[in-house]
Amino acid sequence: MTITFDKFYKTCDELKKYELLKPEETAALVVNTLVSYDPTSTSSFYDMIQYLMGDVQPISNLLKQQIDERMKQNEKWKYIGKSYFNGSNPGNDYEPTIPYSVEVNENPYSYTKEGYARLLLKSSGADSERIITLRKLKDGRWLLWSDSILGILSDIRKPESENPWA
Repeated sequence: MTITFDKFYKTCDELKKYELLKPEETAALVVNTLVSYDPTSTSSFYDMIQYLMGDVQPISNLLKQQIDERMKQNEKWKYIGKSYFNGSNPGNDYEPTIPYSVEVNENPYSYTKEGYARLLLKSSGADSERIITLRKLKDGRWLLWSDSILGILSDIRKPESENPWA
């Protein structure tokens, strides 16, 4: 399923127009949120992640530390979010096409456990899709589950402009 956005979101208020009633939409919003990460000022980023996790699972300091470490590793915070958008690739320094769109896929194992969705996201800098897990609340909202965001923050190829071997 393709989810399209008109822009990259920078505040939690921008996300609140989404009711999070489709797991694919929540997964794509997580990707959109990654683009806003700034290591010098993370409060708005974590407010958005908390909205996507819901108030039933407060984001822990440990999870924040793990996210920070992965984002800062190899300075991938500059491009990992954009790598999940259509049109991006290492050769164009991960600049996606406009309108911004994300492919969210499923496989035969995506819905094997009731109330959970294990969806697949393709980074143009990786060889295989990455799994993100969402969980459905009683009220129908699909939320980012636990620490599953870490799976989509694994290393990817550097943009061509930063790759000394390219």
